[in-house]
Amino acid sequence: MTGTVTSIWRHPIKSHGREELSEVTLAAGMTVPGDRVWAVAHENSKADNTAWARPQSFSIVSRNPALMAISAQLDDANNKVTLFHPELSDLNFDPDTEAQAFLDWVAPLVPEGRAAPARIVRVPGRGMTDTKLASVTLCNMASHREVEKQVGHELSILRWRGNIWFDGIDAWEELAWVDRDVRIGEAVLRVHERTERCPSTKSNPDTGKHDVDTLAALNAFGHQDFSVRAEVITPGTIRPGDRVEVI
Repeated sequence: MTGTVTSIWRHPIKSHGREELSEVTLAAGMTVPGDRVWAVAHENSKADNTAWARPQSFSIVSRNPALMAISAQLDDANNKVTLFHPELSDLNFDPDTEAQAFLDWVAPLVPEGRAAPARIVRVPGRGMTDTKLASVTLCNMASHREVEKQVGHELSILRWRGNIWFDGIDAWEELAWVDRDVRIGEAVLRVHERTERCPSTKSNPDTGKHDVDTLAALNAFGHQDFSVRAEVITPGTIRPGDRVEVI
């Protein structure tokens, strides 16, 4: 069975924004370029610029729902990120040299009693993905529609923070792709694991507030997974409209 790419996304700062792309060129063993390049370590974290660290080391949506409403634009050439949030003024900054500007900007969104953001971490050569796998997340629109049916209304796909969305494949078929290869456009990816979801998906991407129990909706299907994580094994360019095929 084959499908078609519908959209491509990257998330420049882990849990702090998303950006839609018109195309992307994937490199072997790497994340989507510009995806999770930076992560925001909280004041109790030991994460630094030397190695991958667990999501709990950072300020993340599951602990701060307001972060879900941040969107982003990454200026790759100038290493600048512009962040947008409905309750804040826009911020344009260089995460490597102007971290304090970001920390001041995000401070009003931190819930009382939560560890405050303390520094921006960047590990050269890899994105700060949720697991050690430098992954690209593949998401199925048919599975998303099944969740919508379960909750009784439409949901934004941005709740899932995926990289590549496709349509034309049966709902939940992607969960059976583990250990299989998928050709998307010019690239080939090997699927390694299902993506078990956390409370961050309960947050509305427009408001940053919990409004849907997505985990209960997923549990109705006998699991708490949405999307799969894959490794790029053959580099290439991907665009909306490209074919998606298990090989």
